[in-house]
Amino acid sequence: MFFKRRKAECRSYKLPEGQRIYAIGDIHGRIDLLRELLDRIDADLRARPTAGTVLLVFLGDLVDRGPDSAAVVALVRELVTAGRAVLIKGNHEEIFVQAARGEARAARGLLQIGGGATLASYGVAQEEIDRGSFADLAELLVDRIPRADVDFLDRARDWYRSGDYLFVHAGIRPRVSLDDQDPSDFRWIRREFIDSNHDHAMMIVHGHTIAAEVQEKPNRIGIDTGAYRSGVLSALGLEAGERWVLQTEAPTHA
Repeated sequence: MFFKRRKAECRSYKLPEGQRIYAIGDIHGRIDLLRELLDRIDADLRARPTAGTVLLVFLGDLVDRGPDSAAVVALVRELVTAGRAVLIKGNHEEIFVQAARGEARAARGLLQIGGGATLASYGVAQEEIDRGSFADLAELLVDRIPRADVDFLDRARDWYRSGDYLFVHAGIRPRVSLDDQDPSDFRWIRREFIDSNHDHAMMIVHGHTIAAEVQEKPNRIGIDTGAYRSGVLSALGLEAGERWVLQTEAPTHA
């Protein structure tokens, strides 16, 4: 079954009554920005209290590139365990989990996408990374990366849906029903989704594709503002038919 094409710009999108969601974009090891953003969310809750439940939806890519991936995973795991959050698996989690389960090819790929910083955050020194083959590195990761963290990231969702909103890491393939999507597209798709003006019959909230500002389009909202390099980590607040953006403060340069 295909989604019917409608005029997305004419439709309003809503969460179910009694729920507020804060969707959080790609963190990439920036524990400092995550803590700042969580403080801003707490302040937002005080400024506009809600009688409903509050859920944090992390859109994936907790790890790589930034310096504190292990700390980010620990904090998000704590929030998910407490029932305050859900985690969607990003492409960086996918590769990290594969490498940490002993796949040599994934260990090589991990280093190509900023995984050296993740390994350093788990106490794996650069000389250990350089010492042997990628198979040796994968074997080392099996021993050194906590299994609880690997299992937690591997259990992350492909998507989360509430009301008229679908939350994914990268996007979905246009004109394909949710049940028929290839799971890899949820984590890896880019141009086919970003460039499409197809009405998906729900609003897609995603990360993965960096933009200078939160992008609100008729059929999607992209909230990856490149936190690891820009210093701006973004969250999208949603309740009933309302939505708003919260962000960390961009650094100033002399």
